[in-house]
Amino acid sequence: MLVEVDGSMLEGGGQILRMAVAISAVTKIPVSIFNIRAKRRDPGLKAQHATAIRAVARLVDADVDGLALGARELLFKPKAIRGGEFRFDVGTAGSTTLVLQSLLPAAAFAPSTVRVEVKGGTDNPLAPPIDYLSNVLRPLIDMMGYRFEVNTIKRGFYPRGGGIIRSSMTPVPKLSPLRIEDQGIVKIVKGVSHSSMLPSHVAQRMAESARRVLANRGYDVDIAIEVLQPEHPKCALNPGCGIVLWAETTKGAVVGADSLGEVGKPAEVVGEEAARRLINEIEGGATIDVHAADQLVVYMALAEGESVVKVSELSMHALTCIELSKKLMRGVKFEVKEGRPTTLRCRGVGLKNEYMA
Repeated sequence: MLVEVDGSMLEGGGQILRMAVAISAVTKIPVSIFNIRAKRRDPGLKAQHATAIRAVARLVDADVDGLALGARELLFKPKAIRGGEFRFDVGTAGSTTLVLQSLLPAAAFAPSTVRVEVKGGTDNPLAPPIDYLSNVLRPLIDMMGYRFEVNTIKRGFYPRGGGIIRSSMTPVPKLSPLRIEDQGIVKIVKGVSHSSMLPSHVAQRMAESARRVLANRGYDVDIAIEVLQPEHPKCALNPGCGIVLWAETTKGAVVGADSLGEVGKPAEVVGEEAARRLINEIEGGATIDVHAADQLVVYMALAEGESVVKVSELSMHALTCIELSKKLMRGVKFEVKEGRPTTLRCRGVGLKNEYMA
């Protein structure tokens, strides 16, 4: 049965497209998506969206109509999920992590390990940085029994891109629910402050300003510093910098925040921005941060049993993912109890991996 998805619903951006296709790939329900990115200044498919769709289509041997830059409508008909090795190139500085984010749900239900290399941007505005994916999202998904590894081979920033990430995803018979109801006490705040083709003091100043803000709140802080110059194989093709922070608690919560450098933006401001965002998440009682929430909705919906998490707030992205999950997965149930923090409960559909039956 074909399901129609209005791309202008709620947040009205690229996430509707990516998540609709990701859920379609897992459930084998074909989708027709229209009004793609209707609420964006430049609507229609961009390079990173097209690469994400192309990647998922290869993974599930899908028939796709309308896959072209600028397209406002798309038809996606999945077939069988397969394992193996894949390589994808966004062709611009578009986000590699958003491509990987689209692949991860279907790869969990593949017949064998899925290995992927994606080329493009690794640290982009309005997308999860690669260090966030590796150090925040990955351990949270690991709690659901699904293990994947991700490595940064080369950093990539706007405008040249050229970054490379590699990931290995191990399929599971089913996903376990995610239950982190209490934040607990913060044991430590960790982080990565990185720069490419910039003086070494830039990464150090970002780290020091973040450390100072967090230490003033009484947190133990351990931030690794990564300074890359052109002779290093991991160095980006053009200058760039950023910082990712995450708090680990006694109850197993992992809460993250990040900030990306910009021309004219002092390094101290970048570090302080990430630190204050993390403090807001922690002091809001969150067990997962606002960005992890929208990325984890699909896994909670697919899992067997009831997931329970707490967030400082439910973003429009998360609400959009909830509505998409309800539209494309019969039987999934969500309950939102607003407050500070907001409690999100999800009774998943308990999807089984047909290859591991």
